[in-house]
Amino acid sequence: MTIIALLRQARQRGASDLLLVAGKPPSVYIQGRLQPLKEQTLVAVELDQMLEEFIPQARRRQLAEAGDVDFAFGSPETGRTRINVHKQRGSLAAAARLIADEVPSFDDLHLPPCLPEFARLPRGLVLVTGCTGSGKSTTLAAMIQYMNESMDRHVITLEDPIEFMFTHGRCIIEQREIGEDSPTFAHALRHVVRQKPDVILVGEMRDHETIATALSASETGHLVLGTLHTNTAAQTIERIIDLFEAGQQAQIRIQLANTLQAVVCQALLPRLEGTGMVPAVELMTMTPAIRRAIRDRETHLIPGMIETGAKQGMCPLDRALANLVNRGTVSADAAMCKAIDPEKLQRLTGGQHAPRAVEELPTDLPELETAVAAGSVKPWH
Repeated sequence: MTIIALLRQARQRGASDLLLVAGKPPSVYIQGRLQPLKEQTLVAVELDQMLEEFIPQARRRQLAEAGDVDFAFGSPETGRTRINVHKQRGSLAAAARLIADEVPSFDDLHLPPCLPEFARLPRGLVLVTGCTGSGKSTTLAAMIQYMNESMDRHVITLEDPIEFMFTHGRCIIEQREIGEDSPTFAHALRHVVRQKPDVILVGEMRDHETIATALSASETGHLVLGTLHTNTAAQTIERIIDLFEAGQQAQIRIQLANTLQAVVCQALLPRLEGTGMVPAVELMTMTPAIRRAIRDRETHLIPGMIETGAKQGMCPLDRALANLVNRGTVSADAAMCKAIDPEKLQRLTGGQHAPRAVEELPTDLPELETAVAAGSVKPWH
C-alpha cells in the first residue's frame, strides 16, 4: 500500500477527499458520504513511514515544529491533490483533497448565471464563502478561467497551497504559493500591488492584517477575490468587522461599504439521483441600502434586503435550498442539514420535511426503535 496507489484508487472511485488515520481503513468521501476505500486497517508505524516519505523534504521541518503541514502533489497517475499531514495521538494522519484535472466552467458547476458579471468587474472586493469543502476554491478557479478565456488581464493568485494549475491564455496568470514564494498572505499582499496586477486572488483571508491589506488593494483600483469560512452574507460582514479592534471597526465598515461588490455563500449537497454534488448559493450584490446598512452598523437588516432583492439578482440561502428541493434536485433532508432557518425552509418547500408532533411520537422504546427502522420516524426527532 502506498500513498500514490491510494490516491489513484480514490480518484477512480470518484472521491472528493481521502482520509488516512491509524486504526481505521483508508476512507473516502463520495458525494458527501464517508466510506472505506479498502478493508485493511492502517497501522500507525506503517502510516507514519508512508507519510514521512511522501512529504516534500522542505516541508518536513514545518511538520516537526508546528504539528501539521499543507502542500500540493501532482502526478499523471493521481492528478493534482491538496494534502494536509498532521499529528494526532502520537502518530501521523492525512487528509487529501482531490482536485479536478481541468478547471470546470460556471455551467459545469451549476452556478448562478450572474457569476460571470462578478468576474468582469474592474475593481472592488468579491467574496466567496462557505464551510470547508463547499467548493469555494473551485468557484474562484472558474472565475479566473473565465477571465483567462475572455479578457486581457494580469492575474496574481496567492494560495496555500496552489490547487488548480493555470496556463496563460488571454491573461497573464502568476500563482504564488504561501510558504514557498512568500511567507504569509499578508506579506504577499503588501507587495503585490507593485507587481501591476489587475486581479488579485487571496486563497484564504485568515486574519485582520490580510483583510485590511485586501481592502486597501481593492480601494486602489484592483479586483480582489477572496474566501472566508462563513455561511451567510451578513455573517461574512460581521466576521470581517469582528476581527478588528473596536477603534478600527468604524473605518473597516466604511471601507467594506465602499469596496465590497458581492458575496457568494455556497453549500454543497448530494444530488437526489446520486450523480454528484450541486451547490446552493446565497447571493448578495451591493445596493445603496446595503452599503448604508454596513456603514451604520445595521447588518441585521441585510437578510431582509437579500430576501427582497431578487431584481438585483440576490437570493438567500434558504430560498436557494428550497428551489433545489422543489425541482427535485436534492432531498428535503439534505437541504434541512444546510438550512439557516429550518422552519422557513419547511414553509418554502411546502412542508416536505414536516416532523411529526412530539405528542404523536411513540413513547415505548421498542416501539420507537421499530418506527425508526421502518423510516416513519427519523433518528433526529
